[in-house]
Parts: sequence; C-alpha cells; structure tokens
Amino acid sequence: MANSDCGVCGEHEEASFLYFAYGSNLLTERIHLQNPSATFCCVARLQDFKLDFGNPQGKQSPTWHGGIATIFQSPGDEVWGVIWKVNKSNLSSLDKQEGVSSGMYVPIEVKVYTQEKKEITCRSYQMKNYVSAPPSPQYKMVICLGAKENGLPLEYQKKLKAIELNDFKGKLSEEIEDMIKRGKQKLS
Repeated sequence: MANSDCGVCGEHEEASFLYFAYGSNLLTERIHLQNPSATFCCVARLQDFKLDFGNPQGKQSPTWHGGIATIFQSPGDEVWGVIWKVNKSNLSSLDKQEGVSSGMYVPIEVKVYTQEKKEITCRSYQMKNYVSAPPSPQYKMVICLGAKENGLPLEYQKKLKAIELNDFKGKLSEEIEDMIKRGKQKLS
C-alpha cells in the first residue's frame, strides 16, 4: 500500500482536499478521531523542510505534555509524511484539531513528492511562533507508530526513533493511551 502511486489523490474532486501529515496524524486512528473521512493516498516527501518540536507561544500542549511537531524551511533536508484525502466537510475539524483559531498553527500550502517523484500540492500546518521543546514519549510513539503503519522509509523511521524526549512520566488521556496500545498490538 505504502509504495503505490498516489492514484487516489489524483482523483480528488471539489468535495475534498489533500492534507500532508507529518506528526501525530500519520497514525490512521489518530486522524480518524476528528476527521473520519480521511483516506490514505500515499507516502510523500516534503523537500527542503525539517521536522522540529516545540511549544506554541511557549505554552506546553495540555494534550501531549511536551513539544509538538512542526516543520520549517531548511535547504537540503526533507520531511516524510502521508497524504490524506479529506472531505471538505472535515476542514473545520482539522483546523480545530491543529489549533488554527488559537494561533497554534497556520495552514500552509506545500508541494510534496510521491515515491514515484510525482509532485502534489497539499494543505499542511506550521507553527510560526514557538519555543523548541522535546516531545513526550507518548507523542513520539504515536508518530513512530504512524510512520511504521504507513511504511515511511526505514531511514526516516530511524531518525524519528532517535528524537530526544522530555522527561514526562505521567499518563495522557485514556483515549490516546488506548490508541497507542492498539497501535503497538497491531504493528507487533
């Protein structure tokens, strides 16, 4: 599935948009929590960007208890992720999940490349005003599970596994803890 060309993406119509996910929304169960119409298209690469983690406006995420993923321009670097085809009826819930109204993230348009080198324009999100901070173990786990589930390149998965963590030892919401447990079971 992960290596197939983005055939589904090419067929997107007026009622849908393409979304490039690089953080917790790599995991199917996570994106489906608030965006049930999301359909996997393919794995893609965002060229000349780098993955980072931080706290928007310096405030730690009450959901994830640590830095959350963002991207910034960085010539020569790349970020791998998943293109989801999402029904436009879910646009406001995706924006809400990404904290657009509170200024956590801004929607941006990015050009990504499939593994077959096909260029596709997608919506994505970027934190503009943040303080770098390492993610919690659980947040990193959700990203790594999503990367594995969708077959991101193994070299990139190794980079994700090497991300430094904060020292958060508590529990996240039951919903997220259960999602991590199911993800680990599914992929083991």
